[in-house]
Amino acid sequence: MKFTELNLNEKILKGIEQAGFEECTAVQVLTLAETLKGRDVAVQSQTGTGKTAAFLITNYQLMCEEWTQVRKKALIIVPTRELAVQIEKEAALLGSHLDVTMGSIYGGVGYAAQEELLEKDADIIIGTPGRLLDFSRSGKLKLKERGILVIDEADRLFDMGFLPDLRRMLRSMPPPDRRMTMLFSATLDAAARELAWEH
Repeated sequence: MKFTELNLNEKILKGIEQAGFEECTAVQVLTLAETLKGRDVAVQSQTGTGKTAAFLITNYQLMCEEWTQVRKKALIIVPTRELAVQIEKEAALLGSHLDVTMGSIYGGVGYAAQEELLEKDADIIIGTPGRLLDFSRSGKLKLKERGILVIDEADRLFDMGFLPDLRRMLRSMPPPDRRMTMLFSATLDAAARELAWEH
């Protein structure tokens, strides 16, 4: 299936074209069939299958539509700063024709630039759990206002011991019926399924 066959906003299609994408991958076809209708998903997918574009395109389409019940601000939780930076680059490319602000939040660097990003209330925040929780506790990141949630590489987050942090953040977000949630994992093991079931 081609991206042009999906009922996407023209500005998103321009970004997709600029990124050099034409045909959807298998995971994109299956994911977008659900998420573009506003349904939550738990997706088992290896790295390199196109899942990042699937959740970014969903984010952008929800941000462009009027009907959606969820707040339009997105939070993407990832296990490492490298992945946060990589997703931010792809998000900037795919969203290059949209009026969307975004940025990454992770440890190991100073707080000033990241605080500025939160003060601007960026549309898309991509971050690692530790630093996100820091900002949430200090009241600088308002999780209640983030209506779109992506948990990427969930299995790695669990392996790194972030499951309690994820639960803490989820409890501070809008309830499931007022939140769009997408979980991606190389393996949908018991921990991933339990988190998906709970939230």
